[in-house]
Amino acid sequence: MVYGTGVREEIFIPPYEGRSAELKAGDELIIIDVEGKQVGDFVCFNKHDIDEYVSPVHMRASLSSIRLKHGDGLYSNKRRPLMELVKETVGKHDFFFPACDYYRYKVDFDDDEHPNCHDNLKKALETHGIHPAIIPDPINWFMNNVLDEWGDYDIQEPLSKPGDYVWLRAKEDVVIACSTCSQDMEAVNGWQVTPLKMQAIGGSM
Repeated sequence: MVYGTGVREEIFIPPYEGRSAELKAGDELIIIDVEGKQVGDFVCFNKHDIDEYVSPVHMRASLSSIRLKHGDGLYSNKRRPLMELVKETVGKHDFFFPACDYYRYKVDFDDDEHPNCHDNLKKALETHGIHPAIIPDPINWFMNNVLDEWGDYDIQEPLSKPGDYVWLRAKEDVVIACSTCSQDMEAVNGWQVTPLKMQAIGGSM
């Protein structure tokens, strides 16, 4: 299904993998939860200065909020919005948790071969020549963590249904990467990993 007009490319993200795309200022990106309840780990770099990237901790400070609303900027470590949230259909996302990595599965689950978002994002960025020394913490689209009265987190299954989406607009030339979260041992993705799809709207890749 095509959500926007002028879609120039659809990018399918298989389970346990990541994909990347280049966007010019003004281009738009739709991230679609194909089957529902699938988290997408998302990072974004200034194409012309990879030392600038979307930073969740700076977003929380710039927005004075731990939730995302239509029109909010995705702020960088230089406190500039590199992208903007145009609209979305779920209302619950996360920008607190880091990407799962080798150590997450090794330390917590005694599994040193499990796919992880950190490595998937790194591999996806390499296809566009981005080789950051550190993969930034992601925005976790569709992730449903609930803060209790004591300030503790309870990660629950995502609220997203098949076809729910996040619609973004680039405010600068950027390179983005998104990974289908690999966590299949907890409720993060409803206990299974399923695909995501991205639609790029605008000029050429």
